[in-house]
Amino acid sequence: MKLALTIAALAVSVTPVFGADYPDRNIFMVVPYAAGGPTDTIARLTADAMSKSLGQQIVVENVAGAGGTIGARRVADADPDGYTILVHHIGMATAPALYRQLPYKPLEAFEPIGLVSDAPMTVISRADLGPESFEDLLAFIKQKGTNVTYAHAGLGAASHLCGTLFMSTIGTQMTTVPYKGNGPIMTDLIGKQIDMTCDQATNTVGPITQNQVKAYAITSDERAETLPDVRTTTEAGLPTFKLGVWHGVYAPKGTPKEIVDKLSSALRSAMEDATLNERFAQIATIPATKEQATPDALHTKLDSEIKRWDPIIKAAGEFAD
Repeated sequence: MKLALTIAALAVSVTPVFGADYPDRNIFMVVPYAAGGPTDTIARLTADAMSKSLGQQIVVENVAGAGGTIGARRVADADPDGYTILVHHIGMATAPALYRQLPYKPLEAFEPIGLVSDAPMTVISRADLGPESFEDLLAFIKQKGTNVTYAHAGLGAASHLCGTLFMSTIGTQMTTVPYKGNGPIMTDLIGKQIDMTCDQATNTVGPITQNQVKAYAITSDERAETLPDVRTTTEAGLPTFKLGVWHGVYAPKGTPKEIVDKLSSALRSAMEDATLNERFAQIATIPATKEQATPDALHTKLDSEIKRWDPIIKAAGEFAD
């Protein structure tokens, strides 16, 4: 009897705590968009800061295509061991309405780790477009309608969502022109080949401050420190036109809670990193608070955003297979 008890006690004492040694090798952070874009920039800054807490390198891997769904599926199908994670933006919430055959369910295929950031959008045009104020721009669009060209970076891109929300809010359609990315849009906007777009402040601070494009409004509650002269849409008379491009970190469904908690803790520490905060400020991006960089906060945000965008996208009638 004593021997049996001793063996049982020994077995209990050496039973490993799952995730206790995690991580013991590099972690791969999938970005479902091309390198050099705003999501890639945010992911790399976040990965560097999280690596400090975890004691292992987080390697960013760009898996672009199909509006972010290819990279997201890569993570959804990955082993739930904490060594493959995902950074995705608002597109995680809009994909269910945009794609008729989405190969995963965002609320069911992932373990949320926490929110990372929120970046407002800016309404911008070619430098020589006539209107000087946001109010003038609205009157101009209502008068010209489909004679105004609006560029976006493809179905589901932030610029596409912003344009959809903008046209829905003002009740006027423009002629939309899809591009393969934000880079070509900015080139044509600066070159005066297209009338306007709506893009993340992360992308537009430089061209705006260099007077290469004209800025009309920013879709946030407060003005951006890096764009102090650009009014908010509320100040400009369109308070319901609000849009922030938020980012979150996810792990595959079934990832043990101990590992999710470690990743979430590292994320919260990253949000207090001085280098990350300095770089986020430079690109008009707001880091998540400690309360936001949690699994519960990201789950709540994702759920509410899916419900918000579903009727807007369905009303616009734009879908992908």
